[in-house]
Amino acid sequence: MRLVLASMPWQALHRPSLPIGILHALVARDCPDVDVVEFHGGLRWAEYVYDRWPEPEAVAQLSKVAEDGVFHGLGELVFASELRDDPAWRLDELADAARRADVDVDAVRFMRSCAEDYVGAAAEALLAVDPDLVGLTTTFMQNLPSLALARRLKQLRPSVRVVLGGANCEGPMGHAVHRNHPYVDYVVRGEAEEVFPLLLRRIRSGESVVELPGVCWWDGSRSVANPVARHSVPPAVLCAPDYDGWQEVLEASPLREFLSPELVLESARGCWWGEKHHCTFCGLNGAMMAFRSKPAATFWAELSSLVERHQILDVSVVDNILDMGYFSSLLPLMTEADWDLRVHYEVKSNLRATQIADLAAAGIVVVQPGIESLNARVLDLMDKGVTGAANVQTLRECEDHSLTVEWNYLYGFPGELASDYRGVLDQLPALVHLQPPGGASRIVLERFSPYFERPELGFARREPMGFYQQAYDLPRAELDDLAYFFGCDDAGIDDQLAGELAATISQWRRLYPSSSLTARTDGGADLVIEDRRAGWAASEHRLGGWQAAAYRSLDRRASPEGLRRRLERDGVGVSVDVLVDWLRALLVDGLVFVDGADWVALAVADTPWKAFAHGGHTREPAEVTG
Repeated sequence: MRLVLASMPWQALHRPSLPIGILHALVARDCPDVDVVEFHGGLRWAEYVYDRWPEPEAVAQLSKVAEDGVFHGLGELVFASELRDDPAWRLDELADAARRADVDVDAVRFMRSCAEDYVGAAAEALLAVDPDLVGLTTTFMQNLPSLALARRLKQLRPSVRVVLGGANCEGPMGHAVHRNHPYVDYVVRGEAEEVFPLLLRRIRSGESVVELPGVCWWDGSRSVANPVARHSVPPAVLCAPDYDGWQEVLEASPLREFLSPELVLESARGCWWGEKHHCTFCGLNGAMMAFRSKPAATFWAELSSLVERHQILDVSVVDNILDMGYFSSLLPLMTEADWDLRVHYEVKSNLRATQIADLAAAGIVVVQPGIESLNARVLDLMDKGVTGAANVQTLRECEDHSLTVEWNYLYGFPGELASDYRGVLDQLPALVHLQPPGGASRIVLERFSPYFERPELGFARREPMGFYQQAYDLPRAELDDLAYFFGCDDAGIDDQLAGELAATISQWRRLYPSSSLTARTDGGADLVIEDRRAGWAASEHRLGGWQAAAYRSLDRRASPEGLRRRLERDGVGVSVDVLVDWLRALLVDGLVFVDGADWVALAVADTPWKAFAHGGHTREPAEVTG
């Protein structure tokens, strides 16, 4: 049996497909007699466009669609005409989506003109290896390109079986994809590690798949969806990805000179915070929230082996959240190795300073802490379990340890007030020496999120976002099941205040590279704070006695009363009233941040070197990638 594992556009060009890597390794382990061929359709698509537009701008525009087009369905609309044999299908809507995503309209129209021939070429390339089964993985904007390829394969060779799986096939979405596209033989809903090898064996032997959990199949002309497995895949079943095929294709690609490759790994699935407090806006994990992590030694063996094999030091770990146990198990292994790793991890935002130092020592240079807001009340609406002052503290500690922080400021939560933003807006100019968010965005209603599952939380009206109708042209009832993103009535702050937030953040992004606010000890116990922030007068603030001790203590957020108790434990007696007056004076000078009752110091110990990189900021030279 010959199996082709294919990943169609859209995805980052410099990264391999984790699902293909995992499935290839899985099949090799559990079905060694199955011959596996890979098709890296995202990279092949970029090569196809570049061959017809041989300029670096082509790679930049393709990357921009992949990175910025998801909430507008732009990538799907590029391929939407391929389900209808109509190159002019919804061209006006395609152009509108490009404008909303801030992508060049002419570039997107050119991509549309390439799509038909590309799908045909991809189908011929796959059929040339004479496959029995083609497996397509689909997440976000990969749906329509995958369906277009499945349709073309069936037109050219009806005997080829086609199976879809991935995040776009979770829950009712998978059944909707299957029943509305008869050229898809099977859809696997949920995690594939246990069911996919069984499906391969059933297809090869001609046996029924009626009992396979989560599988959608055809009973004549009727689409049948088997119930999804109720248990999650245990960590012992999860395997390391096989990226040999991807690297071979990448190294031979004419786009190699534009790309700085990065490995993609997973050390855990699910979310331990979401098990206890599901963030109200988050739709990740679908029905499988249960947190499972690989033993630290197992994951370190996988990571180190892949890094050595592929000679790539940049690693993106796609876990939704770092296993807190890894601070005492995995991170020491990474630190001891003393490699020049550059690892990306998602973490909880209320980490201690020592934990952030541990991340940096282990080679984790980029963190995504899920900050999302700097106001405790709004964060409570999200059920984040953290405060604005704690988030600012995290930004300061990451600045101190040269960690790049990826975050976005979110708004539009039911129950939020203008006052939740006014106080933050007044203080944002004081934060220009800390890493800014990528931007400010109104939240989008996502399937599986508490806001979606419980309309009483504030989003009673919802409908699939407009691009689904434009791309799929299906009845509303079908789109209700197929869509992941939903339109709804705006909640929270109005557009005017949201515009002020966006403008202030845009200014923050401009001023950050040239701003610093540092605290140093000058000889004895005095503390000298040197202010070189853009928009502030260059100055030095000298703090002595209890003030120096108090400011150092504000490395950790505290209320005035909490600060008084800390100082008292150190033998320093200062009343709350005196502390409040002093804190207010520091606030005027932009040396502290206040959120509710909590205050936190803003000065960092040292100013790391700052440079712009693609999508944010970095502390070391980085090649701009696609």
